[in-house]
Amino acid sequence: MSDAATTTGAPSDAPAAQATSDKWWHLSFGLLLAVTFGTFVFWAIGEVNQSIHYAVLVLTIVFGFFMAFNIGGNDVANSFGTSVGAGTLTMKQALMIAAVFEVGGAILAGGDVTETVRSGIVDLDSSMEPMTFVYIMMSSLLGAALWLLVATRMGWPVSTTHSIIGGIVGAALCVGFRDHSGGWEMVQWDQIGQIVISWFLSPVLGGVAAYLLFGAIKRGILVYNEEADRKLREIKQERFALKNRHKESFERLSELQQIAYTNAMARDAVTTQRGDYNREDLESEYYRELYDIEAKANDVESHRALERWVPFLAAFGAIIISAMMLFKGLKNLHLGIDNVGNFLIMGMIGAAVWMAVFIFARALKRHDLDRSTFLLFSWLQVFTAAAFAFSHGSNDIANAVGPFAAVLDVLKTGDINAKAEVPAPLLLACGIALVCGLWFIGRTVIVTVGTGLTKMHPASGFSAELAAAAVVMAASLLGLPVSSTHILIGAVLGVGLVNKAANWKLMRPIALAWVITIPAAAGVGAVGVVILQAIF
Repeated sequence: MSDAATTTGAPSDAPAAQATSDKWWHLSFGLLLAVTFGTFVFWAIGEVNQSIHYAVLVLTIVFGFFMAFNIGGNDVANSFGTSVGAGTLTMKQALMIAAVFEVGGAILAGGDVTETVRSGIVDLDSSMEPMTFVYIMMSSLLGAALWLLVATRMGWPVSTTHSIIGGIVGAALCVGFRDHSGGWEMVQWDQIGQIVISWFLSPVLGGVAAYLLFGAIKRGILVYNEEADRKLREIKQERFALKNRHKESFERLSELQQIAYTNAMARDAVTTQRGDYNREDLESEYYRELYDIEAKANDVESHRALERWVPFLAAFGAIIISAMMLFKGLKNLHLGIDNVGNFLIMGMIGAAVWMAVFIFARALKRHDLDRSTFLLFSWLQVFTAAAFAFSHGSNDIANAVGPFAAVLDVLKTGDINAKAEVPAPLLLACGIALVCGLWFIGRTVIVTVGTGLTKMHPASGFSAELAAAAVVMAASLLGLPVSSTHILIGAVLGVGLVNKAANWKLMRPIALAWVITIPAAAGVGAVGVVILQAIF
């Protein structure tokens, strides 16, 4: 559409129109973020204990929004990078899907309670002063958010979970050493060890899965399509050559011969309209040769690989995605469905998707082969991207909501509880901040994942997303320490290896960013808690 507009209108008008459009989007999302923040502050003031310092509440909300904003710019951008890089979605389309499914996942399946992070990676004594706990959580949000902002500006996709863990570790250790309430023993180092393992395990698993999946797709579908497309081009050239030969030979005929040959061709034209004719039924040499050429074209079966394999890939993807939704995305809804019921649902969804994609693939036989391939894999990629967004909204938004909700719970009750209520306004506000972050700062990470590490096509993008989803599900079932961010990056590199086009030079700073995520967030968290305790 944009190409057509460029050719029919003034070329210089397109950038100006785009800039104007982006300006209005910036203004709209800026206004949305400001209104959401103001509304949430007004709501929160009515919820918390009236005796608390309102500056603490407002600062907590600022840090919480800042964290959600940067999750959108890094983690969500990472999830949509393959779709945008492959040309399946534009930035605005990715934004719309994120707005619907990220926010929908957060509100519908985000859960009404969350762990307050009192125990886990860091053991915080239950006898700790509630406000000290508040400062630790506030500092962890600040530390994680600032590191995510730096990583996002550099185009480095990093783990938001590792970022918040680093912030908590740094702030908690700083408090423990300062007031002698704890030290290194506060940190469960075996958990940190699992994070270190995930730096290597996650990208390797994602890379191997994507390498195998995309390798099979390339051999079974894309290579077949290239060969079929080559044969179709040759047949097209044969048709063109036949017309030229026929024209030359026709011109050499006498007038009477031309009349007779024209009548024969007219009868052949009528014969070909019947649909049930043989070569022997044709009188003219032109139509007989054309019959042979069309027979060769029919033998090519250009769409055979698409019809045979894409429905199975779609069904497999639907089963994986539905499993991710049932066991992860919707787990907080407590639907009461047992494992047998879950597997039945997965099977029915897979069968329905197979049938729908098979019908769609057959309908595309009328279209160009390259266009058909692009359309099929584009729709599959949109499906996986939307499911990823919903699952991310229902699960990973807890990285912003967990410490945020813990602080609000302490400010409301005055106690440090094992679990904290997560009100719907908090989920909605964080979801909106997340989408705004994707729009304002997410482009650099999208470019890294979508085009920087390797060139993407809908087929390769779908392979990376599906392989990543399968590894995340398998790792969850097996209890392996993995990071979904690192898995997807590994999957993108796996696709690049198949095409012999992986950008290892760009991967080096990303890998370094993974290693320094925890210490960087911890450092900012430690400084933050010192400043907060000094101020309040």
